[in-house]
Amino acid sequence: MSSTRDIDALIEMMAKLPGLGPRSARRAVLHLIRKRALLLTPLADLMQTVAATARECLNCGNVGTTDICDICTSEKRANGELCVVEDVADLWAMERSGVFKGRYHVLGGTLSALDAIGPQELRIPRLIDRVATENITEVILALNATIDGQTTAHYIADQLDGQVTLTSLAQGVPIGGELDYLDDGTITAALRARKAL
Repeated sequence: MSSTRDIDALIEMMAKLPGLGPRSARRAVLHLIRKRALLLTPLADLMQTVAATARECLNCGNVGTTDICDICTSEKRANGELCVVEDVADLWAMERSGVFKGRYHVLGGTLSALDAIGPQELRIPRLIDRVATENITEVILALNATIDGQTTAHYIADQLDGQVTLTSLAQGVPIGGELDYLDDGTITAALRARKAL
């Protein structure tokens, strides 16, 4: 039996994380072991807590520790603006910019005929319900500037046509760009310069 079996398993698991390969995972695990009291033990405790408490918001799809997230429950954010994003990473990117003060709707992906992802596999029906019941005046389509993102935006625009003001992010978001990789200034400029569809 190997004396490093558990450590090797941890390295393998860490290597499955985005942005970490086997070498980076080995370095990270070695650093955690060396800083056991300062990093490894608190990290293990936090991971166990998050594993037990993390859940998707039943209203918007954000990730938190309650059934309805803080953004959805905040009366200050009930201003009629609803920003539609592809996934939680995009919501977090928008929040980092600090410029958007409304609420969000996380689709959970984009439409894709190749991957057999239709409206029912995403939170599009829930979006349509929210527009009808939450006094939404503007839907901002902040989807990634990819083919699937734009296809999804057009589908949503068709579904909501005439019910609400529809806008999309404008300058600053490059074609093929993804929100999670943009800096805060670019997101701010794109949100402020949004245009009607």
